Amino acid sequence: MNADSVLRELDRRGVATVTFNRPGVNNAYDAGLIQGLLDAMQELGKSPGLRAVVLRGAGKHFQAGADLKWIRKVAAGSAEDNDAASRATALAVHRLNELRVPTVALVQGACFGGGTGVVAACDVVIAAEDASFSIAETRWGLTAAIILPQLADAIGLRQVRRYALTGERFDAHVARRIGLVHMVVPRAELEAAGERVVAQLLQNAPEANAQTKAAALDFGWGKADGPAFNALVAQHAAKRRSAEADEGLASFAEKRAARWAARDGA
Repeated sequence: MNADSVLRELDRRGVATVTFNRPGVNNAYDAGLIQGLLDAMQELGKSPGLRAVVLRGAGKHFQAGADLKWIRKVAAGSAEDNDAASRATALAVHRLNELRVPTVALVQGACFGGGTGVVAACDVVIAAEDASFSIAETRWGLTAAIILPQLADAIGLRQVRRYALTGERFDAHVARRIGLVHMVVPRAELEAAGERVVAQLLQNAPEANAQTKAAALDFGWGKADGPAFNALVAQHAAKRRSAEADEGLASFAEKRAARWAARDGA
């Protein structure tokens, strides 16, 4: 299941391509996709000739956040089950964030929730003109706790305070303006734009790039570890089992507004 959910290949240049491969559900993440990303980061991190990693999503969308059907199943489980799910998700993004080689995300279509955390953890992000983003966990009674450090690094605290609280969708051009995306290209040119960036990265000394990235991360919020990391995991897991999350996920399943949603004339 994990191998099917996340595909990876390494070319002769040392460039790995990691592909989210659940196009039937818009690459929404579940346990299999999370474990697949974790495995990919662990195995690629051991590759001595690795020079760069390109992340992409199969099909029309890059990664449309959590599979809410899976989230509901996890929420119905024990506190230990929920902690394990949150910890695995946080570790996947954390390992991507700290991978020694440069990472490039190619984003098309939907990039919601956890997907925004993934791109925030990448070094270079290229978006197609049709890309759309959101940090909408609170709409479903959840929180984005475990990706907030990476988002704060990418777009700054001020923008996090807007987009993680409103949950609004924003397009690729807004994403570029606030710093989540570095460049926007026509959909047909996404792969070529990524290849140009990879070619540029390969002109640079591998160890110098690794040291530069590590030093930069030392000054960021995304390097959260130890007690801070554990606190984010605990908060994320506990919120999934809350009454608000129960109502929010039920509203999603039942295709209705949650009870806290303002109504016209109310």
